Amino acid sequence: MPDYRNLTPPNSGRLLAAESSHWIRMHDRLAAAVAHARNPGAASDRLYRNEFNAPLESSMISKWIERIAVAAAAAGNLVPAFAADSKYNLPPPQTIIAQEIYDLHTLIFVICCVIFVVVFGAMTYSIIMHRKSVGHKAEQFHENTTVEIVWTIVPFLILIGMAIPAAKTIIAMKDTSNPDLTIKVTGYQWKWGYDYLQEGVSFYSSLATPREMITDNSPAGYEKRKGYANYLLEVDNPVVVPVGKKVRVILTANDVIHAWWVPALGIKQDAIPGFVRDTWFKADKAGVYRGQCAELCGKEHGFMPIVVEVKSKDDYAQWVDAQKKKAAATADDPNKVWPMPELVARGAKVYSNCVICHQATGKGAPPAFPPLDGSKVASYGLPGSFGDRYDRVMEPYGYLILLLLMFTGVLGYVISPITNWVIWTLVRLAQ
Repeated sequence: MPDYRNLTPPNSGRLLAAESSHWIRMHDRLAAAVAHARNPGAASDRLYRNEFNAPLESSMISKWIERIAVAAAAAGNLVPAFAADSKYNLPPPQTIIAQEIYDLHTLIFVICCVIFVVVFGAMTYSIIMHRKSVGHKAEQFHENTTVEIVWTIVPFLILIGMAIPAAKTIIAMKDTSNPDLTIKVTGYQWKWGYDYLQEGVSFYSSLATPREMITDNSPAGYEKRKGYANYLLEVDNPVVVPVGKKVRVILTANDVIHAWWVPALGIKQDAIPGFVRDTWFKADKAGVYRGQCAELCGKEHGFMPIVVEVKSKDDYAQWVDAQKKKAAATADDPNKVWPMPELVARGAKVYSNCVICHQATGKGAPPAFPPLDGSKVASYGLPGSFGDRYDRVMEPYGYLILLLLMFTGVLGYVISPITNWVIWTLVRLAQ
């Protein structure tokens, strides 16, 4: 730390010339406090006790300066550890954008703290030192042009100083040009779908935490959840990307609004049905980074975790190759003739998604979820069903209906400009 022994004592009428020796002692105490905070041990403890147990005769001002200096040294030594480890701060940034967001957050927080100290310090000083009980009287004035100019220009300059780095960060966040890899992310209730557009790899990613652990409300279940490292933050199929490559993420949703949020990568973008949004990241360090859906999307909104695994270039190439082989092994042969037992098995697998609402028996839970048993959807093609009537109606009249629809479209295409011209002419005549 810098040596303050050579500093010139403050030239103030309220401080004596002997204050120089007190400033030297204050430097020694400050050095002892910093050494004790950074390297606790016998030597630093002894130095700390010797310095702070010794009396220091000085004026009130020097005592307060000493206390503030020691507190600032201790706080300055603790802040980096708090910023890195505290769950109340942003996670350590792992991308360029995340680092810029972290720096911007810290800068604006410090500015706000300085404003708070200055404003409330001035208020507190004025209230205490200019109170009526000590004989002060309120000044009587209507306006002060200088003060008004100052308190207009200073906030303006502060806002400009905050807006410039914020605008630079936002512009950088939106620059998705020249990506090395593009991934389409689709939000579902309640899982994520991923499509690697260049690699031809697609999969779904769902919560992997056991359901029994989530629903177990016993003391044993609570202790099990408490000791679970990644409770509600693990998935069956994580996103895998190569380290040091720019990854463009295209987002949309299938049902309601979701949000893809991975704080360590500096990404938080809404996925909106019918819209396509995009963002990007480039991880500089291999590892596993976790996030969640950050938009309330239904009853299981809290069960939509995101896991991004950043691998080396070679490991990523091996993962892509394994995914392609896995997809090829499970792909259906388009020329295969499916026997009834296999069709029933596949249908049962599909129906497992319907069971949640319509029950295993197909009776449903009316009126919210109507029964599928005996419905037009389930009995399609059977005699008397909707599908049977549809087929028997469309067979003789299908081409006639199609021709009628085509004629109607052509007629509308021809009549539309004529109608517009007639309306335009009538408006001009009316004018």
